[in-house]
Amino acid sequence: MNAPPVILIIIVTYNRWLDTRDCLVSLFAADGPVCRVIVLDNGSTDETLAALPREFPDVELIRNPSNLGYAEGNNAGLRLALAQGAEFVVVLNNDVIVAPDWLGELTAAARVDSQAALIGPLVLHADAPDVIQSAGGMLPRDWHAFHRGANEPDTHQFSKTEPVDWLTGCAVLVRCNALERIGLLDSGFFMYGEDVDWGVRAQRAGYHVLFTPKARVWHKGVRSDYAPAPYVTYYTARNELQLIRKHHGGAVPVIRAFARNLRTLTSWTLRPKWQEQRAHRNALARALRDFLRGASGQTAGPV
Repeated sequence: MNAPPVILIIIVTYNRWLDTRDCLVSLFAADGPVCRVIVLDNGSTDETLAALPREFPDVELIRNPSNLGYAEGNNAGLRLALAQGAEFVVVLNNDVIVAPDWLGELTAAARVDSQAALIGPLVLHADAPDVIQSAGGMLPRDWHAFHRGANEPDTHQFSKTEPVDWLTGCAVLVRCNALERIGLLDSGFFMYGEDVDWGVRAQRAGYHVLFTPKARVWHKGVRSDYAPAPYVTYYTARNELQLIRKHHGGAVPVIRAFARNLRTLTSWTLRPKWQEQRAHRNALARALRDFLRGASGQTAGPV
């Protein structure tokens, strides 16, 4: 009899204990392969550190020394998975609710395609459970990444397991022997864009990035009426440009992305109806300036 796969599920947290608890409740109610759950805390100041060991004694808690961001926070768990010889590791956001069969479907897809390094589920909105958040991501020639099916009602229009260019980092199964070749998440992004970069690197290393709609999760962090904070504006704008530069996407995509952001910046500055976007305007201006300066990682000071 074959031994069950060694699967580690790693969850990075930074406050928001109630979301973490809901996530863990759904994990332990799910079916599927045997796995270990590890929570990596990025310096929470709420009740997370006290409540988690009390309510979930089987969950391993690792305290990062500070808020390392999404990429480096997860890298601590990825290194642990590699060191312990795991077959698969799941990167999971703490505000995700999983379907009972989600992990079994992800690993089944991984078994069918041995060259699949990253395997992701259909991600739906938690506040609108039948509306798609991501059916895998695509990266066109202009390097302006997008989620397939974003904010479309789920009518099973994405019904087959198929390759995509990248997967949202909120829930992704990673094959560990492929991870050794692809490398960890790039902490130079700090947050946003590192999942697109991962997909690019996986494909360039000869692996597949796979989407399977049979696995389903619901993500709270991006609502169907999502209004991002200024720091999201900063990191998404800067990191899109950083991604193009890192992978030598060429001058034309950089110019187009820069011009698109300059148009937005001009609109937020000059048009009276966008005066309430002042914080986003400042964040976007700073993102463009920092890109030109070659800045990466966590930006200094608040955004």
